[in-house]
Amino acid sequence: MSAASVKGWCPGALRPMQSGDGLVVRVRPFGGRLDAAQTAGLAHLAERHGNGLIDVTSRANLQIRGVSEGSHRSLLDGLAQLTLLDPDADTESRRNILVTPFWRDGDETQALAAELEEALADSMLELPTKFGFAIDDGNSRVLAGDSADVRIERDVSGDLLVRADGARLGRGVARGEVVSTAIAAARWFVASGVRDGRGRMAAHLAAGAKLPEALRGEAEPAPIMAAARPGLYPQGAMVGVAFGQMPHTTLSQLASCGHALRMTPWRMVLGEGKRTMPTASGLITEAHDPALRVIACSGAPRCREAHADTRGLAAALAPNIGGAAQLHVSGCSKGCAHSGAAAITLVATATGFDLVRGGSTRDEPVLRGLDRDDIVRDPSILMGGH
Repeated sequence: MSAASVKGWCPGALRPMQSGDGLVVRVRPFGGRLDAAQTAGLAHLAERHGNGLIDVTSRANLQIRGVSEGSHRSLLDGLAQLTLLDPDADTESRRNILVTPFWRDGDETQALAAELEEALADSMLELPTKFGFAIDDGNSRVLAGDSADVRIERDVSGDLLVRADGARLGRGVARGEVVSTAIAAARWFVASGVRDGRGRMAAHLAAGAKLPEALRGEAEPAPIMAAARPGLYPQGAMVGVAFGQMPHTTLSQLASCGHALRMTPWRMVLGEGKRTMPTASGLITEAHDPALRVIACSGAPRCREAHADTRGLAAALAPNIGGAAQLHVSGCSKGCAHSGAAAITLVATATGFDLVRGGSTRDEPVLRGLDRDDIVRDPSILMGGH
């Protein structure tokens, strides 16, 4: 069985995943950032070697879709020329790092990211494929709700700490100890928490595992910042990508502005230093656009596992779900686009859509086998209108 046909791991560039529209090749920007030349290069590679569609993922990565087996090698050569390729698949799989997009020139963020990337490359750790790190070292935390197992943050006094996900408090560390402490936390987890190549830190601690003394601390993390929205920030212009997917032409337009892109796990990108909002097709520029409340996976026919066209249904429902409700439309029970709970979750099955309220794709539905057209005609059924 080829690596591309195996399920249950996060794809990379060197280890792509087969989907309904070809290979999915995930590109992991170093430091969570693409300069303008890299952004333009990725748009060109997606057009030349894929089907032109690019995903923006909840892991703050980009995915080039529709790559054939025959064009994969040429795509890798192109990524290498853009300095976006790891030396091997194992190194690539360990480099699973979220970086706050709100860093400022001269702060520690990019240096910490580079040091952590280097340490992971040298570590030879066999981490679970979804195991990850977050560098969230601003005075307010912005990645607290996003997937990570070891978190580099600041405490309420502005000092650095390392915190195991699921632990309320972190260990205060000097600047020179940050990366080594984060790697030590990962090593402890590998030694005590991995089962069949899987596992997450928060679940391990919730099951009763106790951090060793060297990793425990009494540092209170900084407060959590309100959810980011499209708009202008001191660091640049933040825009959303509708349902996390854009054509290569949109990425090319973003590159033509000459600004670097900072990636986020919120299906948004930040145009570094940009003082006006981009206007490229498919971008969300309004802070309260209904599409921001909707999450949808690739769906059929792009994903072979999906039972329905998720994005078409999501687009039809977005204006009608009301208020602050979050809607997740999943093509199957795996919930690849969103692993957590949502106010409304629709799960496509062979017999229609199952409806979960206040839960995830893994929770018990309150209704089963709903017809797509019936949902569109009467969205109130999702909120308990019947």
